[in-house]
Amino acid sequence: MGKIYLKNIRLYAFHGCMDEEEKIGSDYVVNVVVDTNLDQSSKSDQLKDTVDYVALHSIVKSEMEQRAKLLEHVADRILIRIIKEHPSVEKATVKVAKKNPPIGGNVEEVAVKRELRRSALKFN
Repeated sequence: MGKIYLKNIRLYAFHGCMDEEEKIGSDYVVNVVVDTNLDQSSKSDQLKDTVDYVALHSIVKSEMEQRAKLLEHVADRILIRIIKEHPSVEKATVKVAKKNPPIGGNVEEVAVKRELRRSALKFN
């Protein structure tokens, strides 16, 4: 087993419960960790034998572009797509952070961190 990390993916998105967040948007930082078997790719040196981090980044970008009220919802959408689209991933962890949230105080960020195991996902 092994882990693949995508650290500090910076995006601009429009998530939040307030009307102003839908109009103005905010800066976000997303971190992803996937647990997968890296034995084959470490021997073969072939992209087809691993989880392509470009594809993982594409999932994050795509899901962040779809507005949601809650960061929890966005994080879960990212996790479900990673597990569904990458059969070798056994577990994925995602942290979604909103920078400078409009909460009436000096707060650097608010964030949620979620994880999903393949065994917990019910495929339809």
